[in-house]
Amino acid sequence: MYRKFVSSLAILAALTIASAANNYQVNLYQATVVNGITFKAGECKLELKDNQVVLKQGKNTAESVVKVENGSNKFNSTTVGYTNGNHIQEIRLGGTSTKLLFDESVSAAAAGR
Repeated sequence: MYRKFVSSLAILAALTIASAANNYQVNLYQATVVNGITFKAGECKLELKDNQVVLKQGKNTAESVVKVENGSNKFNSTTVGYTNGNHIQEIRLGGTSTKLLFDESVSAAAAGR
């Protein structure tokens, strides 16, 4: 009985880890547009799961498809790169070697499905 219980807990823990998304805090230093949603300058939450990013700030939420690249060196801090003035081009996640590349045309097509 005890062995079966421990085994069930191990399976549950493995499923939880496998489905867990990575959560980060990102500081936007200017008004930012993601998939038509405008975020104010300041902190927002970023959730990364596979190649999907969800940004949340107050009541604003936007999803975007991203290309995830992992380099060999960790980034010292989180940085946000912009294109077209106020659209995110990339986010480099501090403390990791992960770079998220945004493609607004891909994101818009995915949102329309």
